[in-house]
Amino acid sequence: MTARMIDGRAIAAALRAELADRVAAAPVRPCLAIVVPTPDEGTAWYVRQLSRTADRLGIECRVVGPPVGADELVARLAELSADDTVHGVLCQTPMPAGITAVQAGSAIDVAKDVDGANPRSAGLLAAGATAYPPATAAAVLHLLRAEGVELAGRDAVVVGRSTVVGKPAATLLLAEQATVTVCHSRTRDLAEHTRRADVLVAAVGRAGLLGAEHVAPGAVVIDVGTNPTADGGLVGDVRTDEVAEVAAAITPVPGGVGPVTTATLLSHVVRAATPS
Repeated sequence: MTARMIDGRAIAAALRAELADRVAAAPVRPCLAIVVPTPDEGTAWYVRQLSRTADRLGIECRVVGPPVGADELVARLAELSADDTVHGVLCQTPMPAGITAVQAGSAIDVAKDVDGANPRSAGLLAAGATAYPPATAAAVLHLLRAEGVELAGRDAVVVGRSTVVGKPAATLLLAEQATVTVCHSRTRDLAEHTRRADVLVAAVGRAGLLGAEHVAPGAVVIDVGTNPTADGGLVGDVRTDEVAEVAAAITPVPGGVGPVTTATLLSHVVRAATPS
């Protein structure tokens, strides 16, 4: 068996085309404000990519430079949350000294929290109420839906328990009526759990952690990992070539979850600007 490679770039392109139409028909121009708390090369690259994509879709993107410290960061996020011309607020990491990502996220209005950074958003999501999930977790679900993967009654295993991907992805899978197991660094006999999965989500941040021995024949594997290599490339948490001989479908790295994450985040901004 050779797994089908899930084309995240094509799925993201289809989502962007839909967003462009929605933006063109919207009564207001959606606006995303991105606060960059500290200088960081990786963050700067991502923000440039996000800004360019937003501009192509007709979404305004305001990039707010580094505040002086933690207090100013909280004030800036609260100010943008209160600005009626801003529909989505995003705070990038890393954080300045004296504040955590949770504390910063708490300053973002839930209605504008398009990347699920406020703990209240996580609580609402877990309760089945309306809230924006972190974009990467939402991208996992979008990929599965785009591929027509049946989730109700299926076994899903999420490897990773971060508040950015693992936990919210598990919550979203539960909402789709999947039976969900969450594995982590203390899980004993990881392969015993992952081999039960019809859908396996790898989101632990360890290059090549999962191989063929971790995957059931015919499983769908979503590799969220983006681990840098010595030559400047990226690899996932899954040993793709090896797993492709067992799985039915798998996302590549790069070109899988990443492009869909960006498009999903912008879809949250458009939704916040044009509530139905």
